[in-house]
Amino acid sequence: MSTVTRRPAGATSADALDVREVHLDDPLVRPLLEDLAHEYATRYSDHLTEEELLREMSEYPAADFAEPHGRLILVLSAGAPVAGGAYRRRTEPELGDLQRSAHPDVARTADGTPAVPTAELKRIWTHNAHRRRGLARLVLTELERRAGQNGYERIYLTTGPRQPEAAGLYLSAGYAPLYDPATQPGQPGPLAFEKWLCPR
Repeated sequence: MSTVTRRPAGATSADALDVREVHLDDPLVRPLLEDLAHEYATRYSDHLTEEELLREMSEYPAADFAEPHGRLILVLSAGAPVAGGAYRRRTEPELGDLQRSAHPDVARTADGTPAVPTAELKRIWTHNAHRRRGLARLVLTELERRAGQNGYERIYLTTGPRQPEAAGLYLSAGYAPLYDPATQPGQPGPLAFEKWLCPR
């Protein structure tokens, strides 16, 4: 486990944030999962309940988000989790239009699986009382840095069509949509994004 202290510009020592790597089974992770399940159930109440979402979020084994191939981080303020996120090694076929990839010839193989080491971001979360403080961008930056140090060349993620704030964050952070933003509004299904950490 590693802990890094981050302090927003102009903040006092009381505003210091601790970025900590944790295991999925750490009790501090529970608020993240429960809050995400509540948020998704609110936005997608016509599809899934909170209980179903909590079960769905447990579909990946805890080992996926631990060394050597993954990480899970929390941002703590005064010891309490206020933001977090994780990455895992992507080995499954991906969503999105291959031709929209920055490198369609190397991004994915013919069966849709990543052709280069790809980290998939999951569980990006900010506590609703701490939004609009730049914490989600801090989480992205930390996950990208750690994924790059772990040998990943590319980041992949999906978000839901009813989460425009998340899509806006990824676009502003340099993620390329693997869908056509002009035709996506109102369309069902996850929105896929990618970002290359190693220029080609």
